[in-house]
Amino acid sequence: MPKCPDTADFRQLFLNDAPLIDTRAPVEFAQGAFPGAVNLPLMTDDERAQVGLCYKQHGQQAAIALGHDLVQGEAKAARVQAWIDFARSHPDGYLYCFRGGLRSQISRQWMADAGCDYPRVIGGYKAMRNYLLQALETSLAQGPVIVLSGQTGCAKTQLLHQLAGAVDLEGLARHRGSAFGKRVGGQPTQIDFENALSIALLKRRHASLTRPLVLEDESQLIGRIVLPDPLLAAMKQSPIVLIETGLEQRVEHTYANYILDKLREWQSHAGVEEGFRQFADELLASLSGLKRRLGGWRHQQLQALMQSAIDAHLDGDPLGHKLWIRVILQEYYDPMYAYQLERKTDRVVFRGSYELVLDFLARAAPH
Repeated sequence: MPKCPDTADFRQLFLNDAPLIDTRAPVEFAQGAFPGAVNLPLMTDDERAQVGLCYKQHGQQAAIALGHDLVQGEAKAARVQAWIDFARSHPDGYLYCFRGGLRSQISRQWMADAGCDYPRVIGGYKAMRNYLLQALETSLAQGPVIVLSGQTGCAKTQLLHQLAGAVDLEGLARHRGSAFGKRVGGQPTQIDFENALSIALLKRRHASLTRPLVLEDESQLIGRIVLPDPLLAAMKQSPIVLIETGLEQRVEHTYANYILDKLREWQSHAGVEEGFRQFADELLASLSGLKRRLGGWRHQQLQALMQSAIDAHLDGDPLGHKLWIRVILQEYYDPMYAYQLERKTDRVVFRGSYELVLDFLARAAPH
């Protein structure tokens, strides 16, 4: 393979979705990584821990010597071959470690010794992470932001996906945003979310600095993911566009997304029977999480409606879910939405049906 220069052009790495080998240990990778990066570690977690302890007690040279003792023979050959296989499949990629130091230097040298020259990211993960934290604030300040709002079930996320200038925060957080919004497979780490968000914003601003960035109205939390302070600050001072949709349409949309689609996700993940059980358990657990806010009597009423719907669904009739959905929209989500909207009505610049809002935003942020 031809020799390629090392790079510190983080912007181009992320804009181009450059293939990346992350040579950090698995425990480091699990705490936070970049979209598309592949973890092919120089050392296992246990090996890294041993080398780290040796470094503290005896210094760098002793730690390097121990690392070479721990990673040799078949283990070394297998790791080098994994890097080379990746490099051959992704000749436009790079490798990195935490700070762009010894681990990536050693990995690159071992690859070169095997006849494969592959470039490094200067500064490693830490420098790339710091770049993305700064890029998040820069992207938010570079142009206008519009917040898309509306009652629960008015298809805000669906509308976002029809706009080139939008970023789907709930999609990045892998959560639908409400108490019932849990997705199969769980959520990313906070760091993974922040990295993916910053890259998404970077790409939107790169496409156009004049088109508004459209974001769905969110609270500070999407599931367990915390929205970064700069993002919340930008959203709190941005104009709002409201989708206005009738109750029955919202019931149908909620039913399709939170019942039919969610059940398909669970059954695809766990099988037909076990998937249904986990789907039903999750619905009941999500409702239980609202017990304090709903009050004992309303929670008991909704729990009975939900259990009845689950029983009927198990027998082949899922339509009973619409009963409890209608009640919880009217008695819980709609009053909460009305209270929140009252505090920011002065920021509303447009309101209308799904089609009218889509047309308005498409003209503001065209494809």
